[in-house]
Amino acid sequence: MVRTHKDLEVWKKAIEFVTASFPKSELYGLISQIRRAAVSIPSNIAEGATRNHKKEFKQFLFISLSSAAEIDTQLIIAGNLGFIEKQKVVIIQSELTTISKMIQGLIKSLITKTLITNNKSPITNHQ
Repeated sequence: MVRTHKDLEVWKKAIEFVTASFPKSELYGLISQIRRAAVSIPSNIAEGATRNHKKEFKQFLFISLSSAAEIDTQLIIAGNLGFIEKQKVVIIQSELTTISKMIQGLIKSLITKTLITNNKSPITNHQ
């Protein structure tokens, strides 16, 4: 059963590939990409929160979760390449996990509110 991107064999293989072939000269490109993905998380939450429909808000929250997974992957690569200390990677990943769980909780809350508003049971109907 796939629980996260880290459970996918193709993801693991891709990590090995990048780690083996990533040139040191690309350090700043990788760090820049991490920063862009990090900015994307609150930006998408903000944009989604201003939408008129919960469905749209949920979509933006899922995009934020995708950015968190992207950052997680980039941190692993940066750590494997020695660009960031492994201990720092663990600390940042812990913070990222907290944020991801908060986003997932908000998504679940929106789903539950939508089901209740539509007089549907959240136990029997999944969206």
